[in-house]
Amino acid sequence: MKWTLIFLVLLVMGGEVQGKPNVILIYSDDQGAVDLNCFGARDLVTPNLDALAGRGIRFTQFYAAPVCSPSRASLLTGLTAQRAGVVGNAGGKAGLPNEKFTMAEMFKAASYRTAQIGKWHLGMAPEMHPNVQGFDHSFGHLGGCIDSYSHFVYWNGPNRHDLQRNGNEVHYPGRFFSDLMVEETVRFIKEMPEDPFFVYFAINSPHYPYQGDSKWLEHYKKQGVPYPRDLYAAFISTMDEKIGTVLDFLKEEGLADSTIVIFQADNGYSPEERAHFGGGSAGSYRGAKACLFEGGIRVPAIISWPGKIPEGEVRSQLAVNTDWMPTLAALCGIPLDAESLDGKSLMSIIHNANAETAHTEGYCWAFKTMWAARKEKWKLIGNPYDSGRPDAVFNESLFLVDLEMDPGETTNLAGKYPEKVKELEMQYRKWAEDSE
Repeated sequence: MKWTLIFLVLLVMGGEVQGKPNVILIYSDDQGAVDLNCFGARDLVTPNLDALAGRGIRFTQFYAAPVCSPSRASLLTGLTAQRAGVVGNAGGKAGLPNEKFTMAEMFKAASYRTAQIGKWHLGMAPEMHPNVQGFDHSFGHLGGCIDSYSHFVYWNGPNRHDLQRNGNEVHYPGRFFSDLMVEETVRFIKEMPEDPFFVYFAINSPHYPYQGDSKWLEHYKKQGVPYPRDLYAAFISTMDEKIGTVLDFLKEEGLADSTIVIFQADNGYSPEERAHFGGGSAGSYRGAKACLFEGGIRVPAIISWPGKIPEGEVRSQLAVNTDWMPTLAALCGIPLDAESLDGKSLMSIIHNANAETAHTEGYCWAFKTMWAARKEKWKLIGNPYDSGRPDAVFNESLFLVDLEMDPGETTNLAGKYPEKVKELEMQYRKWAEDSE
């Protein structure tokens, strides 16, 4: 199936690349649902991403999987984590199966140069590396996190160095990883500036360990931002600054108007011990990373293409990270068998603020023992768990909410609307069966 799709793209494109827009897809790591100034945070300094939103569209009901690897697998395949074959975080022999058709392979077949820069976390085995999943060039760490200066993983057992370029270990001791990412991106784009490019810029912040620049640590200390929010905030502002360097480079090279830029977080903020038990914020939403309440799966998302799509606008329709693949195919004029994907093109809502969601049939998620079914304003969670409040006790195994009336998911309406529970449970059961 994978090679059939690649062949079809090659056949239809016929090598034609003139006038194709470039694409930079920026993926942040463990960022809270409201943790940009333009998404509601008032204690953060994020001018570059705020400006990106001002030059494009900001999505307020955008969703992803609740942890890193499933989210990235869904992004790059247009499939739910279950259909992509990555239901939990990659490690050991687990990761994105080689036979899955990726966004990078879609772009490469359309004569784009493709690069993965930053965090991979979709498999350590050679057959799962970025270079065999459609990326011409790769630079970064294969696992879930690294120290930004030594590029080692400090976890259980012997410490492990994890920094590679195209499958070969490289060493830059003492160099800040985000700076290395920016330099690698600039170098890749400059190598062949006449060719269209797709860069997957998967930055490792604000994932733990929190390692914000000293000037931002001092700034938030002076502002009186409490611990651990101050550490997290400094890493967010550092991330915003590095992304701003990439965006400034596009302007300087005259590429800003010919480049689609997408920004999205992979999942909610981390409440883990390694993240100082928090620091991020889901605002009024319940939950955090690793659960299916809104704080775990609702994420900030932006798309910008100056002069080609609306600017400074907001969309509140339900949208999902699986939607980027068919949307980018449409924007870049690349043929794609979208019927085989779980994602839907966002073109209608990008150009019409009043268009209905592309997911009129709803959407489902599953993680560990939890599951969720969403349709219109209703959301049903099975086996609820709140990672933001792990001591919370749930007396019922089914938790129904009306997100229009109760976006904070405070009140279980399952007893009041049994027919809606039945409808959404059937939606989930059918989805789970189809995902096998």
